Amino acid sequence: MEAHATLAEMDGELVDCRRCPRLVEWRERVAVEKRAAFRDETYWGRPVPGFGPDYAALLIVGLAPAAHGGNRTGRMFTGDRSGDVLYAALHAVGLANQPTSIHIGDGLTLRGTRVTAPVHCAPPDNKPTPTERDTCRRWIDEELRLLSPTLRAVVVLGGFGWQALLPALADAGWPIPRPRPKFGHGAHVVLPASGSGHDLHLFGCFHVSQQNTFTGRLTPAMVEAVLSEAGRAAGLLPQE
Repeated sequence: MEAHATLAEMDGELVDCRRCPRLVEWRERVAVEKRAAFRDETYWGRPVPGFGPDYAALLIVGLAPAAHGGNRTGRMFTGDRSGDVLYAALHAVGLANQPTSIHIGDGLTLRGTRVTAPVHCAPPDNKPTPTERDTCRRWIDEELRLLSPTLRAVVVLGGFGWQALLPALADAGWPIPRPRPKFGHGAHVVLPASGSGHDLHLFGCFHVSQQNTFTGRLTPAMVEAVLSEAGRAAGLLPQE
């Protein structure tokens, strides 16, 4: 893949990707069959690009788009319960202009923050395979390269994203310490930059899935605490 000059240019190529046959078949079948509640809507049914400014200082990394969320609306964490939790928390800490994310034209903007995933197509049962993760690696590599001048902090939602992101961060110029940092909610690791770059603050947060939020394993206050700390590390929020 040739290097892109901007994230918009990269996203323009990403949305046409068909490299994973299982994911292509699933995302397109879901877009035709639809969920009854959305039967009158036109589903996106394509790879979902990252969302947020190309000068982001904070990157939030999930797992993959939801079949009837991002795969329907065309925007990360938009139109599903996980997104309800994430964007409400971003708004609560001052990193989003509104607490809801319903569809692309709803007016939502993020302040210095971008939301992405290591897999850009909705997978069956929300479980991408290792091969699909590795095939999609090209996009997170390019995203990190383009964000590197401004990026200061990353919040990873869940263990899948954590394991997918560590090698990508190493290749982007932030060597991973040994032993490798383990994922956990509230984990915080400072990755020293190689060369003349900036250090990167890496944070772990339980995924905002219903499995975690409906059981009380993850509360809004827990999400807000991690986002607040990451926002301060990124220089987007005032220090306490």
